[in-house]
Amino acid sequence: MDIRREDLVRNLRRAGWQRKIQEIKDFWRVFRESRASLFGLIIFSTIVVMALFAPYIAPYDPYERTGKPLEPPSWKHPLGTNDLGQDILSELIYGASVSLTIGIVSAVTAVMIGVIMGTVAGYKGGLVDEVLMRIVDLFMVMPNLLLVIFLTMVFRGTWLGTQMFLVLIIAMAITSWPTVARVVRSMILSLKERPFVESARAVGASDRYIILKYLLPSTAPLILAETLLRTASNMIIEASLSFLGLGDATKKSWGVMLHYAFSRQALVLGMWSWVIPPGLMISLSVLSLLLVGQALEVYVNPVLRR
Repeated sequence: MDIRREDLVRNLRRAGWQRKIQEIKDFWRVFRESRASLFGLIIFSTIVVMALFAPYIAPYDPYERTGKPLEPPSWKHPLGTNDLGQDILSELIYGASVSLTIGIVSAVTAVMIGVIMGTVAGYKGGLVDEVLMRIVDLFMVMPNLLLVIFLTMVFRGTWLGTQMFLVLIIAMAITSWPTVARVVRSMILSLKERPFVESARAVGASDRYIILKYLLPSTAPLILAETLLRTASNMIIEASLSFLGLGDATKKSWGVMLHYAFSRQALVLGMWSWVIPPGLMISLSVLSLLLVGQALEVYVNPVLRR
């Protein structure tokens, strides 16, 4: 009897690994068939590498003066210098790490909150679902950008006011989790009625085991897609706030670069190399994230795949 049980467990594990390998193959096939999504993955990977290796790629320290103020592009400074004599190319490279960090950390935090709320609401149902969804509705009726501006101004008056980098992450996480909660709840409502969940309940599996072992792994591609979309959205919000002067002026993000370029009349002075590159990098980052997220959405939704 023990030998048969061990064989059964071994076969189940082998089947589980085979299913995971097949899922990975299907996932890559979706990317391979979509040139746009593959292009987005390449662009985003390049930006991530640039952010990770910024100290080794950037020709200068972006916080140090390395030339005369407002120098035009040259071999020494390919994009010229800003009004303080700092190398713009180095600012652009270092800005990748700042902008991506704010976008990714705030998105991951928001997705974690949304996954917890959506999973609990969808799985428990009843009064718990009703209460949590009304909280979600309350946040969703508020314009995200205006709410982030309001929270930023509120946090400025606290001890966090000196840590605007952290304030931006907290504010964007608070405002971007409700959409994730809605999507995850819908997925959980569908999954919890599936036969494999009913079978797990029949053999006495706990709610925690069912959620962690069956439900959340099944929603992983959807959660990843939401993380990418939230990252793109939060990067735009960060750039908007920084452009308005509400960001962290001590960190050289792409939005902060645009803020100082416009406040120092870069366009009037003909310093296009101070304005176009950071705007182009923001656009490329958001576009690449949307293209990758689109491929993930096609993978999750069989109707779109067909």
